[in-house]
Amino acid sequence: MRTDDASGGSGGPHDLRHHGDAEVRDDGSALVDLAVNVRADTPPAWLRERIAGSLGGLAAYPDGRAARAAVAARHGLPVERVLLTAGAAEAFVLLARALKVRRPVVVHPQFTEPEAALRDAGHTVDRVLLRESDGFRLDPAAVPADADLVVVGNPTNPTSVLHPAEAIARLARPGRTLVVDEAFMDAVPGEREALAGRTDVPGLVVLRSLTKTWGLAGLRVGYVLAAPEIIAELARAQPLWPVSAPALVAAEACVAPRALAEAAHAAHRGAADRAHLVAGLEEFAPEGVRVAGPAEGPFVLVRMAGAAAVRRQLRVLGYAVRRGDTFPGLDEEWVRVAVRDRGTVNGFLQALDRALVLIRE
Repeated sequence: MRTDDASGGSGGPHDLRHHGDAEVRDDGSALVDLAVNVRADTPPAWLRERIAGSLGGLAAYPDGRAARAAVAARHGLPVERVLLTAGAAEAFVLLARALKVRRPVVVHPQFTEPEAALRDAGHTVDRVLLRESDGFRLDPAAVPADADLVVVGNPTNPTSVLHPAEAIARLARPGRTLVVDEAFMDAVPGEREALAGRTDVPGLVVLRSLTKTWGLAGLRVGYVLAAPEIIAELARAQPLWPVSAPALVAAEACVAPRALAEAAHAAHRGAADRAHLVAGLEEFAPEGVRVAGPAEGPFVLVRMAGAAAVRRQLRVLGYAVRRGDTFPGLDEEWVRVAVRDRGTVNGFLQALDRALVLIRE
């Protein structure tokens, strides 16, 4: 684990604005998608119906009170601790623009949008780079003591590592804002290690997304959980009516008991599908394929020699995976693979076998 200065506008060799959806646009639209971390076959029919039912009220300005109260109840918090956002990505922009910080630190490898948003707001960003040799696990002592904003994902994209909640909580201290991106936490059975709902951690800001589990990337809906004074500061930086009426209906629906039960079931099913994927990938160990782990998210991080060439060959064979070299701390030997059902995984593993043969011929 080391600390790097990431000042400057480009993020060095890493394209911080590259995301998995780029792999399946344009000429990639017909590929089997293992690049995007949205759960397949979503949104479910009942959720589409709820959203469609909201369209008759589009003449009215959005009213987020009911959705905000529903999210607060879901986490056992007062509504003053909840801010609804146009996806979790908006929250990173709000944090970067609204909070007055001197030394922001982003723990990598992780989702790159927090650092990109901080840069765009004029901040100089330091990086704490987690190492493969340590299992990409967080050591709180590696974060500079004078960092007044720390961003970490849990479970982390792209490593799929689930950090102990208490290890993350040890990062909290007076004068520091601790931002925990829990966009994939509802894909973890029991949401163990979640900090959402905690009020005993000073400066804690938890971000949640409804995009991943419910397939709402195109609708843009998420939320922030934090102390009332932080919520108020972020809200002042938001434009008017930032979350659309259909997105508010979706947010309220996705935190209802029925939806939470469905998400819990999906998390257990996803864990089984992930185990199947990991077992299949481990059969390629003699060919230098290595899975970072233990993986706890709905995706796995995979290292292999010639990964860039393998990824290109997989595209020829009909499969898209996410390149890893755009994440600080990783290079061209890494790819991220989304967890899918067993049939899709079996097809992917066969294609991977063929790709490895072809690039070595």
